Amino acid sequence: MNIILLGPPGAGKGTQSQRLVEKHGMRQLSTGDMLRAAVKAQTPVGIQAKAVMDAGELVSDTIVSALISDELASMGNDVGAIFDGYPRTEAQAHMLDEILEQHGRTLAHVIELDVDEDALVERITGRFTCASCGKGYHDKFERPRQEGVCDRCGGTEFKRRPDDNEETVRTRMAEYRAKTAPILPVYEARGIVSRVDGMADIDAVTDSINAILEG
Repeated sequence: MNIILLGPPGAGKGTQSQRLVEKHGMRQLSTGDMLRAAVKAQTPVGIQAKAVMDAGELVSDTIVSALISDELASMGNDVGAIFDGYPRTEAQAHMLDEILEQHGRTLAHVIELDVDEDALVERITGRFTCASCGKGYHDKFERPRQEGVCDRCGGTEFKRRPDDNEETVRTRMAEYRAKTAPILPVYEARGIVSRVDGMADIDAVTDSINAILEG
């Protein structure tokens, strides 16, 4: 089974993808991770991508598509793919159709994690992690039991991602609405789009996604 998880940054796509990997043995195809891995491994596509990035340019749809095709070729046909962060545009959606067809695959579901922008801003801007072990916390929803001390490792140093600020989050949301949301009609016409409340409890979101996949 091959699916697309859609939603703006911070909607929980990474967390839910990992749960699908663990439960269903699927493979998460995150274009950012794949790009970094290909560059590090110096694959033909990785070398090409590095040259583009070193020149300060954006990696083309053609390169991203080649990355995905290579990854699908390395997977067994019985392993489902979760597309995370791709496709981002209507052109990429049509490219993905071609790639899947080349590998004898079809797209079963497009699942959008529906979020409230103001609540998402609060969720993201409040995040921080232990600098030692990486355990995640939140200013409002999950503080350390002992203030200033990590529950897991006892570390006292914490850090925040520099781009976890309101201006950046709202810019990303606007970009998502402008570029990615328009691909939904492509899939709605095929009757494969489902929406899940991305603001619900993490376990509830997981249950909703599993109900769609197993329905």
